[in-house]
Order: sequence, then C-alpha cells, then structure tokens
Amino acid sequence: MRSINILEEISDGKLYDIEDIVKADTCGCDGCNDCCRDVGELVVLTPFDVYEMVTYLGVEFDELVGQNIELRQNNKILLPYLKMNDDNKNCSFLNKEGRCTIHSKRPNICRLFPLGRVYKDDDFKYFLQIGNCPKEDLKDIKVSQWVGIDNYDENKKFILEWYKFIKALTFRLKFVRDEKEIEEINKTLLDNCYRVEIEEGKDFYSTFMKNLPEVKNKLGII
Repeated sequence: MRSINILEEISDGKLYDIEDIVKADTCGCDGCNDCCRDVGELVVLTPFDVYEMVTYLGVEFDELVGQNIELRQNNKILLPYLKMNDDNKNCSFLNKEGRCTIHSKRPNICRLFPLGRVYKDDDFKYFLQIGNCPKEDLKDIKVSQWVGIDNYDENKKFILEWYKFIKALTFRLKFVRDEKEIEEINKTLLDNCYRVEIEEGKDFYSTFMKNLPEVKNKLGII
C-alpha cells in the first residue's frame, strides 16, 4: 500500500482506472531486465500468484521454496517473496539469456510495472512510477491492455479481499507475543492459503472465496 503523500514524490501525480490511458508501454523491453534484479523485498506473492506458478510449472509450493521463493517475516506475518540469486541479484526465474521463464504467469506486481496500486475506500487505483523504468519515451496504452489479466473483475475482487485479510491479520498479530503462537498462525496461513489444491472443475477464485471464512476463523480474524 502506498500513501498519497509518497505517491506525489514517485509518480506523475495521477491515479488511473482500468480503462484509462497511461504512458507505460515499453513496446517490448528489448532484452532489458532491470526491473527483475534486486527486488526480492518488493515482490510479495499472493495465493493467486503462487497458484499460477505451481500450475504452470507442475510443481508443489514447497518445491519452489528455497529455489525460487523465499519466506520472509514482516509485521510477524510469514509470506512468500520472489527469491533473487545470491550472486547477481537476478530474479531466480530468469534464464541465462535474462528472460523470464514464467512470463505468462508472472506475479501480479511484475505484471503491473511500471504501474503500482494505491488502496483507498475498499477500492484501488493505479499510479505510474516515474524514473524506475530505464527505457525512455514510454508510449500510451490502456491500463487494461498493459495489465493483461484474465477475468479482471474476479481478480480485482480477490486482490481487495486479500488486502483486507492481510491488514486484519497484521492487526491481530499486534497483540500476539508468544513466538510459538506466531509460528502456528503462520503455518495455518501458509497451509490454508498457499498449499491449497484446487479441485478438478473448480477455479482459484471461487475456491478462495469459499475457504476464506473458515481461514479467518482459524486465524482468529473477525
């Protein structure tokens, strides 16, 4: 989440809706992967991001932990982040040519860049980051075309629910001091949000929404 004050410093000062035109089109990155290096602390993965990865690669979540994903604790919450290579700080999903091996299923944050999101009043808008993309003279493009997310309405509903969920869990953990309890809460979070198998014939979004009340109950979130 970004505050409006910070946005004034890092953006063009505008907020965009999904059908607005924004100057974000790189017209192809021409081999550049600058935005795929040394950003591990920025790319926190949602359950949908992980679902897309494991489905595409045909692996389990825990098979990616350590190799492509690292678990980081922030505000007592343990969440998966994109892992950077130790030697060159490149994203672990880049191949030898510097190209993304999961590009069609890349995380939402990666898909947005150089756009970002700002949350307000149970909604979010997009903003354009200035100076972070090394490519000059970005072209106009519709936000929806740049983001390129299938089932956008369902995806947005999920993102808002996940944002509220993490915000509520952060508040809940403020009052937890026992390390063992924190560990158990985080295990419940990972087991019920990231290690979930989607039944054949079911989709991610409906499964997530169906399971969400039970997950909240397990974690003590009202």
